[in-house]
Amino acid sequence: MRKTNRYPVTHANSLWQIYKTVSFWKVAKNFIVIQLGRYTPFLGMKNWLYRTFLRMKVGKKTAFALMVMPDVMFPEKITVGANSIIGYNTTILAHEYLIKEYRIGEVIIGDEVLIGANATILPGTTIGDGAVVSAGTLVNKDVPPGVFVGGNPMQLIYTKEEMGKQLEKE
Repeated sequence: MRKTNRYPVTHANSLWQIYKTVSFWKVAKNFIVIQLGRYTPFLGMKNWLYRTFLRMKVGKKTAFALMVMPDVMFPEKITVGANSIIGYNTTILAHEYLIKEYRIGEVIIGDEVLIGANATILPGTTIGDGAVVSAGTLVNKDVPPGVFVGGNPMQLIYTKEEMGKQLEKE
């Protein structure tokens, strides 16, 4: 199980109770900031917006590609290390609303991580330093440092040692 805090709900499903979980005004502000960040071509401006208004922890020289979607409700639970690349249209979730409960968890992305386009990162996961996540991957568990993972469900493609050998061949 991922590292999330679980909060049971009664009556209607948890999404119907969203504003008991998080302020409407916080979500509205975050949505506006995220939309600005999704479309701006200026990487430094994106990082500044995310650090300043969303309280995300973003390392130096990290690059969020066009259309990246950080969590709109709990972006402060997202940490991205230095010199990482988050690929086009990737979604980083720090929450999930289910029928009988909602869950909130930290997302920690290490230094020099490469995340391919259209990946989805679920709450409560850690991606270790130097890891590579293939395009279209559902990150549903922790990724060790220096490995290459991909797919849905996510699977190990190369270990750190195998990746080094592969790079030497090229």
